[in-house]
Amino acid sequence: MNTRPIRFFHRGAIVELDGLPPTTTVLHYLREHAGCTGTKEGCAEGDCGACTVIQGELDASGQLQLRNVNACTQFLPTLDGRALLTVEDLGEPGALTPVQQALVDCHGSQCGFCTPGFVMTMTACYEAHQAAGTRPTREQLADDLAGNLCRCTGYRPILDAGDRMFDAPAQPLDRAPLIAALQHLAADAPLHYQHGALRFHAPQDLAELARLREAHPEATLLAGSTDIGLWVNKQFRDLPTLIYTGRVTALREIRAQDDGLWIGAAATLEDAWAALTTMAPSLAELWRRFASPPVRHAGTLGGNIANGSPIGDGAPALIALGADVMLRRGHQQRRLPLQDFYLDYMKKDLQPGEFIEALWVPRPDTSWAISAHKISKRHDSDISAVCAVLAVQLRNGTVQEARFAFGGMAAIVKRAAQAEAVVVGQPWVQATADAAAAALVNDFQPLTDMRASDAYRLKVAQNLLRKLWLETLDRRTITVWRSARLAA
Repeated sequence: MNTRPIRFFHRGAIVELDGLPPTTTVLHYLREHAGCTGTKEGCAEGDCGACTVIQGELDASGQLQLRNVNACTQFLPTLDGRALLTVEDLGEPGALTPVQQALVDCHGSQCGFCTPGFVMTMTACYEAHQAAGTRPTREQLADDLAGNLCRCTGYRPILDAGDRMFDAPAQPLDRAPLIAALQHLAADAPLHYQHGALRFHAPQDLAELARLREAHPEATLLAGSTDIGLWVNKQFRDLPTLIYTGRVTALREIRAQDDGLWIGAAATLEDAWAALTTMAPSLAELWRRFASPPVRHAGTLGGNIANGSPIGDGAPALIALGADVMLRRGHQQRRLPLQDFYLDYMKKDLQPGEFIEALWVPRPDTSWAISAHKISKRHDSDISAVCAVLAVQLRNGTVQEARFAFGGMAAIVKRAAQAEAVVVGQPWVQATADAAAAALVNDFQPLTDMRASDAYRLKVAQNLLRKLWLETLDRRTITVWRSARLAA
């Protein structure tokens, strides 16, 4: 296959790059090769937001999508065919953008180290709302800024600036040059890039991806790079061959059907969770607390599931919803329940050359009650001590089926089989919920680590089952129950 340079739009022109290792991060390229030092390096693992940039691409309908991502974890070849905007692209002395001017007016910067990252996130927010003709609430602004940390200015003046940037006359970015460049880049052949013995493949066709994966089962399959990027940044691992899924259109599709939801493995976390919460609104808070917007804009749900971390927040939700994982090797496809995909710690039922093609999530009907909870030390951008997504199917006050999925309680994300068995066929009353909570000791023997003790994890999990019962009661029933408890 023919190799070619990496091509993307940056600083008003199409850039061609060759001669850099494929694991060069976008941040390293900007600071060490492009001379764009406004983008800062803080944590180098996608937590602080100092390196935030905006990535642009055309969606399936040809519309320009601008999303803030972390430059520190993204590998340079993933920019191929896309646009890159940095703080150097915004405004100039004496002609600041509404975002920049609002930060000045509201004293939203002190040491200034984090400010470029805030500017890029706020610009992405500004562009999205200008395009939609909307204005965010202060709470929405805070959610959008969840991936950007500031440790000296404080967040009040930054949120004030987020409010004020919409008061100025509208000044959106000129999108025409970006769209024209992206349309031009769309005609390029799929990227096959080589630097010495290091190779990077970015197929654009599902069949070609399957062929490459089968031919190179030892290769690292790269999706959003939000985890694999840390293998390079923190662990200094060598990755001789990378196969990138982010250019395969079929893998990025999300199809809502009458009986469920098809989520391609390369659909971003943001898009996948948006679709999931439309079908199961009780997952909305878990979505908001799943990583940060820059991570969700780059990472994929398929990658989160393939990673198989016992503290991943995607698997508990999908297992509780009864999802299946669709696997592919060459021309062969295989389907199995997601709960059976995880065999042991970081061990999956995934054969050499096989990869996740999609996830199928059945649509829950109104007989299902679903409760989702993420327990962590920080509210935003933290790893779960316990993640629980609990679902019960109720008919005439009796439990027909139960799916209690927990992360952080074992070596894999798994269902609480003993607790489920206790409630199925029983009336859904407090005693049943208490019995399920008691049965959890037979399902899990959690570990003690830096995030939580074993006793804390077990107590939290038990309390969440009791909370599920409370959440399924209407106000009248709760009032009667409380009155009876008080009378007793």
